[in-house]
Order: sequence, then structure tokens, then C-alpha cells
Amino acid sequence: METKIKISDELVMNQIYMIREHKVMLDSDLAKLYGVETKQLKRQVKRNAERFPEDFMFELNTEEQKILRSQFGTLRHGAHSKYNIMAFTEQGVAMLSSVLNSIRAIEVNIQIIRIFTKMRHVLSDNTEIRLEIEKIKGKLDNQDKNMGIVFRYLDELLEKQELPVPKRTRIGFKPDELY
Repeated sequence: METKIKISDELVMNQIYMIREHKVMLDSDLAKLYGVETKQLKRQVKRNAERFPEDFMFELNTEEQKILRSQFGTLRHGAHSKYNIMAFTEQGVAMLSSVLNSIRAIEVNIQIIRIFTKMRHVLSDNTEIRLEIEKIKGKLDNQDKNMGIVFRYLDELLEKQELPVPKRTRIGFKPDELY
């Protein structure tokens, strides 16, 4: 199925927030993308609550809503006063297409899931790079320690060479004494 609706990756990425250590999208942002009212989206989620366990969707408490409003300026004061904001994880977003029975919801979901997948790949690539850098740092640290030991031994050898050589009495044949 060819996706007809094209939403920019940047638009979707700018609507993904980190809340409770989860990457989530908010109900109002999703409703705009799906072309439905936020109350309709919430109604469908409430009717199908068994499809949205805590790791798929959770409601923000009052403190989280205040923090979100102050940090991102995305929420108009009073716009969400009646009900708590719903935050959907990647799995929750995928589940939304099954409760919002529209072609647009399916097409938008496909795009959103692809963006979540891209983000996961970028993060895993960065993690691999960081691990490689840490491995190299560890090797360099060991190399620095080994070089320190080598220089310490060289210093000790130089100190031994600088000591004065005591005069020795000659033993054996002396040419002056023959005549």
C-alpha cells in the first residue's frame, strides 16, 4: 500500500517527547496528525482501554503537565484542564490505528512507526560508536601506563650510568716493573 499522506519527519520528531523515560507523543498532537478531534481520540482510547496498558499509554499527572507547559510551551493554559493529557509510546501509537478506523490513521501510523524506527537505529548507531570510543580510550589509558613504566625504567638506567665509576687497582702484568 503506497502512503498517500506525507508528513515531514521533522514535524513528527518535534512532537516526540521524553516523559517518564519513554519516548511519547501527546494525544493532541496525534489527533492533529490523524485529522480528528482530541476528544474523539480520547473517547476511542477509553472505549478500548484493554488495548492500552501502561507501557502503551499513560496519562500525565498535573505536575507533569505543568513541567511540559513550562519547558516546551506546547500547551495553552486551560486547554487541557478537564482531562489529563494522554501520552502514547511507540506501541501505543501503533495500537491507535486499530481503534481509529480510518485510512488516514493507518497511513499516518505507518509514517510515525517508521520515524520511531529510524530514531532507534540512530540511537543504537551512536551507542555502538560510543562503545568503540570507550574501548579505544581504555587501550590508550593502558598504553599511557605502559609508556610511563618504560620511561621510569629509562630514568633508572640513566641514573645508574651517571654514578661515578670507582678507581680500581690493577691486577696482573704491569709493563713498568719489568726493567
